[in-house]
Amino acid sequence: MKSMTGFGRGAVTEENFAVSVEIKTVNNRYLDLNLRLANELQSLEANLKHLIQNRLSRGRIDVFINFEQTNDVVYELNRPLIAGYLSALKQMQEEFSLTGEPDMNYIARLPNALQTKAEDLSVDFIEGIEKACSIALDELEKMREIEGQSLADELNFRLTEIENQLPKIEAESENVADEYRQRLTKRIEKLLSKSESEIEIDAARLAQEVAYLADRSDISEEITRLKSHIEQFRAIMNEEKEVGKRLDFLTQELNREANTIASKTNNLIVKESALLIKSEIEKIREQVQNVE
Repeated sequence: MKSMTGFGRGAVTEENFAVSVEIKTVNNRYLDLNLRLANELQSLEANLKHLIQNRLSRGRIDVFINFEQTNDVVYELNRPLIAGYLSALKQMQEEFSLTGEPDMNYIARLPNALQTKAEDLSVDFIEGIEKACSIALDELEKMREIEGQSLADELNFRLTEIENQLPKIEAESENVADEYRQRLTKRIEKLLSKSESEIEIDAARLAQEVAYLADRSDISEEITRLKSHIEQFRAIMNEEKEVGKRLDFLTQELNREANTIASKTNNLIVKESALLIKSEIEKIREQVQNVE
């Protein structure tokens, strides 16, 4: 099990260039990949995305690439863009009655006025970027695995806290029928004590009502499902593949069972335990959001 939070950095230095790649990931429901590439590297976007997507399946991923080339780089004019800049400057000059001529140094510094050709990127340079990216991914995955183990420890602790409440709930639920019988008998006796005529309690009818109420309040199935969900939860955490979405689903199921237990019973001890379980489930839900 891995966390979706992590950071990795990779660097490659050769005779003619130096490149560094930084990858930062945070939790996200889906894969959201954002590459921050200089204009010179735009042609590499598809290959880099493919490289990253082969390693990561979920989370928001931000990739930053910095590089220096020490060999001569051939720049070319971006003629259509420069023509657009000049046209806009001329229009601004006429509209606002400005004097002077456009400065060549200013125009050269405008975004993408000068650019390198994709073919000017050497094979060694491209391979260097991909290698740095792979190193960054290795570091990132190590960090996500370490964080994932911490998450697993926390989740196991919360599951154990839930399990600790179940024996108490089971013990109390066994007394439900007796509690209903005593409560119902006292209520009937109280009503009869106010009546002048003597009326006998129908034991069979009383037993029938008690059985009906006890059946409506039976939580044995919910307890069984809770135990099953916890067992499944732990098994899934031990898997190597992406597990976050399945753990999120099981968390919802755990919460459903806890809600049902709380709503079915009037026993204060059971209700208190159910609320404690719901509190632990909420903590689990928060942690699961960060699992890949």
